Parts: sequence; C-alpha cells; structure tokens
Amino acid sequence: MGGIITTASQARRRVALLAALAATIALPGGATAAAADGSDQLTARTFMLAPGAAAPSLAELKSGTGMAQLAMAGAPEDSATTPMEVVGPAASYGKRATTPAVVASSQQGAAMAFMSPSALSFPEPARVMTLDECKRNLAGASQVYVKSRFAVCTGLKVTTVWEKQSGAVGTSSYTVYVRGTVPKEADRTMYFDYDVTDFTAVGSTGVSGLKIGLKGDIAADWPAAATPVTSKTLPVTKTWLEMQSSPHYTHSVRYAPGQGTGAGAADVVAAVYQPEVTSTLPAGWVGESPKTGKPFMFAPRWDAASYLRNSTGAGNPANKGGAAFSMIATLEYSSQPGAPEQAVAEHIKQAFANPKATKPLNALKNVPGDTIQEPLHRLFLDQKRLDRNRAVSVRECKRYWGANYTDGGKECDEFPFASTYEGSAIDEYDPHVEKNNFSVLPIPGDQNGAGGTLLRGFYNANRIIDGLEDGFIVKIN
Repeated sequence: MGGIITTASQARRRVALLAALAATIALPGGATAAAADGSDQLTARTFMLAPGAAAPSLAELKSGTGMAQLAMAGAPEDSATTPMEVVGPAASYGKRATTPAVVASSQQGAAMAFMSPSALSFPEPARVMTLDECKRNLAGASQVYVKSRFAVCTGLKVTTVWEKQSGAVGTSSYTVYVRGTVPKEADRTMYFDYDVTDFTAVGSTGVSGLKIGLKGDIAADWPAAATPVTSKTLPVTKTWLEMQSSPHYTHSVRYAPGQGTGAGAADVVAAVYQPEVTSTLPAGWVGESPKTGKPFMFAPRWDAASYLRNSTGAGNPANKGGAAFSMIATLEYSSQPGAPEQAVAEHIKQAFANPKATKPLNALKNVPGDTIQEPLHRLFLDQKRLDRNRAVSVRECKRYWGANYTDGGKECDEFPFASTYEGSAIDEYDPHVEKNNFSVLPIPGDQNGAGGTLLRGFYNANRIIDGLEDGFIVKIN
C-alpha cells in the first residue's frame, strides 16, 4: 500500500523507546536528573519481559545502549496475553497473540508403529510438567508452552535498572514461571504452580528491600453466575530475600458440576485465569511502583458431558466430569511404514498438500483442519448429520471408483472426518461454505478402522466437546 500505518499501541511504545533513548543521550553516561536539592537521587526502572528475553549487562546499561534494548523488549501495557490457541468464550478475552505457542508432540506414531489393530489405543496425554520442562520450552521468544490440554505453562522476567545521577549503578532480575496442570482425570481441581527463579543482582542495587507479589485471579467466567472454589495460598507478597528462600506456591481452582451450560448435558464452565506479578521498590528509590506485569492467561474449562469420561463421578456426583485447558488440541497420525493408520495419514497428507487432486473434484478446494485458524469441530450429538456426512462420502466413493470400490476389503475414508461439523455434508447445513470441500479415498479397511480407533480415543482422552466452542487440528508425522 506504500504508506505506513501506526497503531496507538505502536505509537505509545515508540514514545517509551524515545524517552528511554533521550534519558541516556541527553545526559552523559545515561545519567538521571539530580534531585532539586542537589543530592544524588536514587531512581529505578522496572521492565516486564518475556521469560527467555536476554537482559543487558550493567556495562551495556552504563554505556546507554542497554536501556534502549530494555525499552524495546519490555511488554507494552496493551500487549497480548491471550494465546492464539485458545478456543471457546475465553478466546475473545483480552488481546490475542499473533505468534503460536510452543506445542509438544505426542510422538504417538513411533509408539504405535508396531501395535496390532486389536491392541491399538490412543496414548494418554501428559498431565504433569516439571519446572525444567517449562523453562526449557520458554527459553526462546515463546511465552506459552502447551505440553497437552492438561499441562500448560507461561512466565515473566522482571528486570530492574538501579540508577544514580551518574547513570546505571546496578541491575537485578528474577523470573516467575506459572505451570497449570490437571493431574487427575477424575478430579475437577486445577493447580497453578508459581516458581520465582533465577535471581540475579549485579552492582549497587536496592534488592534487599524490593518486594515481590504473586496473584492469580479468575478474570472472567462463563456463565458469570458460576462460582469457583480457590485455595488461599495466593495472593502473597515477600521481600526479595524471603522469596529466594521460599520461591514456590501452588494455587488451586475448582468449579463444582451443575453450574455450566451446553447441549447434551455438557455442563460447561469456561474461565480466564490471569496470573499477576508485582514488583515494589524499596523506600528511598524513585520510580513506577508497584509495577505490575501479566504473563499470558490460562483458559481453564470444566465439563460433565455425558459422552466423556467420568460422566457420573464413579458414584460421587459432586466430582463428575473433568477439567482441561480450552486450547486447540492436535491429533497426530503417522504415515511411517508399519503404522496401523498409515493409509489414513497418507490420505490426509494429500488432502492438505494437494487438495485439488483429490476426489470429489473442486478447483477451489481448501480442506480445513491443518491450522489453528481453520480447526475442526467435533460432531457427536446430531447423529442424523453424522450419518449424512458418511452417506455423502460413500456416494462419492461409488461415483469415482464404482460400486465395487470395496473389493479387497477396502472402505471409503473421508476427510474431514464424518464426526466433525466440517464433514462432507456441510454444504447441506451451511449454504455459505464451499461445496465439495472434502476428500474421499478407498483404503484398506483395517487401516481405516485403526484411524477411527485413534480418533475416538483422541476425543475422549482430550475431553473434546461437541460444537464450535472447542476445536482440534490434525498433523501427519
């Protein structure tokens, strides 16, 4: 377009950067203004950074280049705190990220390669995460790590520059990591583990009097009348030294069943869990205080869907259903030789890579399910629509391969799956979608069955609910 468009947030950030540069350029050595009475005024500036961000050295700060680096890396007030993988009501909360989270691979293909179809089952998702796992996966630019829908983490680095009239005299930093987990499938309790780590202080600082605060809030929930039960471990505020000696805190959140909404007795409660970190300067130091930073939020969800596990609570109705993080899940199929679902995987791979070459023919075909921008949505409650998806797929297999397409034990495989709202009959229910935007292919029946077994296991293990408030994608390894 030729022109340059500057948003309000970009403008504010540019002003902050220019102010930081001016502070280091206008005064020799990055000196700050002296107090009115001529004394050596103590000032401090605190920056909220991504956990993997590199903080400048004291030498760089003294030379003036470090402050500009911090101003650029620091999170602006309106920075994104909602992961782009979030689905459901929480996806509309706050500002959405434009870069994806780090997502772990289930590596199911390698584990399944030598299993017979009769022994095939979908692997259980991870429900625990160590602090080291969280730190390693947030060491780069990413601020969210998704190990599974039951184990997610985020973090925030807090860096303070301590200054006198002569310029920077010290720097300090610490990092807060927050891990959200659902350790037990049959327990609706979610746990958020806060760890304050990597304390560093160089030069002359005021860290002995610095206070660090941790807080976790339910910023929103749907329905709004639902009431959570939370532990009393947070909020907490301690000095730098106290936090070093006691750096770990666990905060629990639970919504009882019977407070939610959704078809099919889904009893869904969605929420936004927002961690907060505050840094309060000691007496005698001038600067923004307390400074509050918000790591990326979590999107917990509770349900008691009748078609998912623990739907009755095993005799304890007060604990029926389960919890998960409302984020795009990933179903992995393997196209490796020997994988029981190999033919299914190869069919989906072709549908993604060269959709126009698949049947039925459609020059505009763009099959969904490959990206988080176009996820698939589970179809369970409308059996008539599911059956119609299947019937349309079989009709197309007969159309292109004849009535004998089943010779040799073959079955008509379709993608998107018949058990999704994006299935082959979607244009009969939504006149605005592209027709024939799916793929069918006759494949060996045992491999089609293996793919179906893994899909059903994936739905159950990940608590995928019916409808557009949840979603998943498919990846071929």
